[in-house]
Amino acid sequence: MTQSQRITLYILVLIAGAAWIFLNAAPTDTPTVNTAAPQAGFTAPDFSLKTPQGETYTLSELKGNAVLVNLWATWCPPCRAEMPAIQKMYNEYKDQGFVVLAVNSTIQDSALEIPIFTSEYSLTFPILLDEVGEVSRMYQVRSLPSSYFINRLGIITEVVIGGPMSEALLRARIEEALK
Repeated sequence: MTQSQRITLYILVLIAGAAWIFLNAAPTDTPTVNTAAPQAGFTAPDFSLKTPQGETYTLSELKGNAVLVNLWATWCPPCRAEMPAIQKMYNEYKDQGFVVLAVNSTIQDSALEIPIFTSEYSLTFPILLDEVGEVSRMYQVRSLPSSYFINRLGIITEVVIGGPMSEALLRARIEEALK
C-alpha cells in the first residue's frame, strides 16, 4: 500500500467515525437524566420496602432521624462481619434518633435464609426486602455491603462501599449524621 493510499484510508476512517458520532448524538432538546450514584451532600433517594412481617418503611418518613441504609445479603462475608457492630451501635444510638434500615438484596439472596441470619446475629432493627432490586438500582449498588449514612434532613453524609465497617467508623459516621 502506497503512502497516498494509506492517507486516503485514514481520511475515510476519520470521516466514517465523525459521521457515526454525528448520527448517534443525542438531540439537544432532549432533557438529560441524572444517572450519578447517590453521594455525600445530596438528598437520599426515597424508597418504600416491606419487612418479612409485611410492615412498610418509607425512607422519607424518617426525616428528623439519622438513618443508616445498609444494603446486604446473607451470603456476603463482610456483611456478616459488620452486623454485630451495626447492632451494637443501633442499641447505643437508637434513643438519640438513629435508625438502621438493613435492606436485604433479596433479588440475589434467599428469602428463607433471612430469618436464620437475623436470629443468628440477634438483629432488632428493621430488615427490609428489596425483592425486585429497586433500591439496589436506585442506589447503583455494585458491591455488598453498601452503606449510606443520612442526616436528620435526609441528606447523605457518607457513603461506605464494602466492609466490614468497624465500631469506630460507625460511631464517627453516626455522630456526624446525628448533628
